[in-house]
Amino acid sequence: MSRDSSLRKRNDRHLLVEQLLDQGQPLASCPITITEIYAGMRPHEEKPTRAFMRSLLFLGITKEIAEQAGLLKAQYSKRGKAISLQDASIAAVCIAHGCTLVTENTSDFPMPELQFYPLPQ
Repeated sequence: MSRDSSLRKRNDRHLLVEQLLDQGQPLASCPITITEIYAGMRPHEEKPTRAFMRSLLFLGITKEIAEQAGLLKAQYSKRGKAISLQDASIAAVCIAHGCTLVTENTSDFPMPELQFYPLPQ
């Protein structure tokens, strides 16, 4: 899951997390997403955020994934589509592990090989 929207009750995202867990879907995160979540965390959210983050699988960024992220960033930059280093890294982790990306920001991830979980707006 990307960014802090998955943790707050905004747009009932907590219900989505519960639904995925009830279906037996494993949830995972990577270093970039963890950094984004903790950077956006409010003081009163610390305890539930830490508990939720401990429940996720952790998918690290290997040398090969880092290389893929750099190649994705360069590839799309040449096409005139600026992609942040963070988003290129998240995409590379998802591609390497065959994960479905849960995000409201699908336009930040133009890679056709990515699979998305549709989020209602």
